Amino acid sequence: MSSYSENNSIQTFLTELGGLSRFTVQFFRELFRPPYEHKEFLKQAYSIGLNTLPLIGITAFIMGLVLTLQSKPVLEEFGAESWLPGMVSVSIVREIGPVITALICAGKVGSGIGAELGSMRVTEQIDAMEVSGTNPMNYLVVTRVLSTTFMIPILVFYADAVSFYGSYLAVNLHDFISLPLFMNLAFDPLHFYDLIPATIKTFFFGFAIGIIGCYKGYYSEKGTEGVGKAANSAVVISSLVIFIMDLIAVQLADLFNVFMR
Repeated sequence: MSSYSENNSIQTFLTELGGLSRFTVQFFRELFRPPYEHKEFLKQAYSIGLNTLPLIGITAFIMGLVLTLQSKPVLEEFGAESWLPGMVSVSIVREIGPVITALICAGKVGSGIGAELGSMRVTEQIDAMEVSGTNPMNYLVVTRVLSTTFMIPILVFYADAVSFYGSYLAVNLHDFISLPLFMNLAFDPLHFYDLIPATIKTFFFGFAIGIIGCYKGYYSEKGTEGVGKAANSAVVISSLVIFIMDLIAVQLADLFNVFMR
């Protein structure tokens, strides 16, 4: 019985992987095929940015605040309190900012895309678009994937800036340090070979969130239960893929750092 369950799980995984790969290939085919839905792309990008901005801002602020407060006593024991802004900035820019922001977007944006397209599939709106001659792959999928791909890096920069401000306020709870001095100390240990890999991987995070959310929603099962499953699985799979991508990106970034130095 367990052997059958294992084989069934492996078969399901391979089927999902094959379906997602085929869907990704289809996306790239439609990407360069007119008509180009510029208005829908801008609408989706605006919606993603506006809806996630408050949540990411609050999370990033608390993230910078807590990271500083937790790190400050440890550095004080070693007499390295002046390294605190630099340590926080490197941690946020390299790893914490991109990953946390991507996970928030996977939960909010990925589930939203999965539920939206899933409900359109259930109510046969996608079928109606195909019958009327509108290409749903171009109008629904390409625009949403591109919007997540380009908006996630922007949201990461925003989260990094808010985290820096939260860290600055945390430092000033006990000691006074001017904002220009704090920023000089924060940016001093940062280099281009820290920023470039961290920025590049955010595009892949955004692409993964968009393509997985669209795939799960586009091929959602019939019924309201299928919509819920599409939204839930979009979040779970996107989060898992983000961690896997981040693991690969860290290894490549280490090689890049060695080459640059």
